[in-house]
Amino acid sequence: MGSVPGGGAAPVGAGKTFRAYDQHQSFLLPPSLDEWLGEDDEARFVSEIVDDVLDLSAVYASYGSASGAPPYDPRMMLKVLLFAYSTGVTSSREVERRCRRDVAFRWLSGNQTPDYRSLARFRRRHLEVLPGLFAQVLGVCAQAGLVSLGRVALDGTKLHAAASKHKAMSYDRIVPKISELQAEVDALLAEAEQVDRAEDAEHGPDRRGDEIPQELARRRGRLAKLRAAKEQIEADAAERAAAAEREKARSKGNSHQDTEQAAAQAGAKAQPKPEAQRNFTDPQARIMKTNHGFDYAFNAQASVDEDHQVVLAAQVTQQATDVQQFEAMMTQTAGSLAAAGIEQAPSVVLVDAGYCSESNLAAAEGMPSTVLIATGRQRHNETFPTGVADGPPPQEASRREQMAHLLRTREGHADYARRKAIVEPVFGQMKTRQNAGRLRLRGLVGAQGEWLLHALVHNLRKLRNAKMAGIAPA
Repeated sequence: MGSVPGGGAAPVGAGKTFRAYDQHQSFLLPPSLDEWLGEDDEARFVSEIVDDVLDLSAVYASYGSASGAPPYDPRMMLKVLLFAYSTGVTSSREVERRCRRDVAFRWLSGNQTPDYRSLARFRRRHLEVLPGLFAQVLGVCAQAGLVSLGRVALDGTKLHAAASKHKAMSYDRIVPKISELQAEVDALLAEAEQVDRAEDAEHGPDRRGDEIPQELARRRGRLAKLRAAKEQIEADAAERAAAAEREKARSKGNSHQDTEQAAAQAGAKAQPKPEAQRNFTDPQARIMKTNHGFDYAFNAQASVDEDHQVVLAAQVTQQATDVQQFEAMMTQTAGSLAAAGIEQAPSVVLVDAGYCSESNLAAAEGMPSTVLIATGRQRHNETFPTGVADGPPPQEASRREQMAHLLRTREGHADYARRKAIVEPVFGQMKTRQNAGRLRLRGLVGAQGEWLLHALVHNLRKLRNAKMAGIAPA
């Protein structure tokens, strides 16, 4: 070993010749970001889709006023937003940082750095155009041969809301808290009135008298939030009671008028459970059971085509269970296919036991697709086939028994065995790669828009993968 300046032994590789390294190296010509980005980079695909495929007239139509400072180009903002969600970057602040430090983001933004407020406003502003963009992408997937509509699976998954469990209060705490705050507000108002009279006597009646003490304004705001939460909890309880009574009346075969009358009476008599909660950060989120315990969440629904796991429809609901989403999602899927220019209906629709109910089984009978709904456990006085079922079900069989028979046939069993492999990997991909499991936008409208955005970029990624594999045309 040799020596180095300043004393000490030289490292083993001191005599090796390395490539020149100079952090302050200046360029003779300006560098091109296009040369730094790989030819097959996902950012290039996103840019091509926005520039050459999507019709952005609905996006541009929202910029009706010519006044004010020039906004960022919607094409650039949409490219950055789609690429960000496709790579799991959903925070507007993180997107801003990426536009400064990441080559792909800088290339998409044209070396512009939109601030996080502009990015967040753009995302919230254009939620209403997302269904149209989703339909366009679905139509492109169909033209590329990625939508076969042989087997389609329907399922739901929980998305964590942008709300904390520590910013919530139960119904049995809200009611006494309202009385307590109201008493405090009344006391502060009486004190303010007394002060006003004293000041009028001292300084004359020229004081405006409408100055609200900060403490009073804060309590009034809390009181308004508590009252709104109480009303929402009571409304939810009435809605659930009415829905349960409506389902019970339908199963008995009651007329529509009698059914609605019974539902209205049940809703008027409903009383909220003492433990029913409402969140003050996102009042529209609901407590649901997730993979990480109970938390504030939304129930996200999706119908997925089998061959390439393309999402056909995506919807978000506040209801924790899936049973009331079957008909809505079937209607949503049909509407989404029609908007994408696809006239064909799915051949087979696969649905898990969470959607099984008498009304859903009845609705499935009138649909153009063969619907297979898992029937769950056998109930008392029901007869389910134990082996392979042959031939039609018995004539006296109930709807649940008929469906159980259909699932036991060789064809039905083979079809339903594919359900998990169709839809559940899609949820896993979206939550792992796209960070879709936790929402950024609050409220039901925000949650719906963000879930649709995740479904859109998922389909774009499927389209890109098919293109790279030579399955879809360039």
